[in-house]
Amino acid sequence: MAITTYSELKTAVANWLDRTDLDDKIPEFIALAEARHRRDFKIRRMETRVTANTIADTEYYSLPDNFVAMRNIQLNTDPKTALEYLTPEQMDRVRGGSTKGKPKAFSIIGNNFQLRPIPDGVYEIEMLYFKYFTALSDSNTTNDMLTFHPDAYLYGSLVEAEPYLQNDKRIQVWAGFYDRAKQDIISSNERDRHSGVAPTTRIDYGAY
Repeated sequence: MAITTYSELKTAVANWLDRTDLDDKIPEFIALAEARHRRDFKIRRMETRVTANTIADTEYYSLPDNFVAMRNIQLNTDPKTALEYLTPEQMDRVRGGSTKGKPKAFSIIGNNFQLRPIPDGVYEIEMLYFKYFTALSDSNTTNDMLTFHPDAYLYGSLVEAEPYLQNDKRIQVWAGFYDRAKQDIISSNERDRHSGVAPTTRIDYGAY
């Protein structure tokens, strides 16, 4: 059967487990599979863009609630300026000598991102980042992950089900299917991302 909705996924999980008594548990297996997806995937269909404005003399800004990982941040100046990523440790090393000005670098610290130099005024920043797929539910019956990769949802849910069912022998079977689906998704994503794209070089932004 096709798996295109939350209801169809729940039915498929029950069928593959050959159980009719798990209606209240299958949503938990699916939610655990979604947690696994958030750890395992950073793919093109998770990318989104947002813009915001800096505030003068403000160094730290909140990340979006659905944030998974950053791809890049740029200032929408003329010309546009890509910011360089620094680890928190690198940011600490330049922090003492940092001055206020046009930001050139960013770092991720907890649920915030940090800019250096500290903005000396208002700049429009544009973030390209990976977001969570919206979790499936009775009110949100599908998402891009289910539409394009239903196998990752099915096998991930089955992996999460077997410990509850105390069927240890099946864990490795479903994990093998899940890992194969995961690698296929990642490989396909890399081919799509790099097809026809020229390599880029690192930009020297000078001191921070």
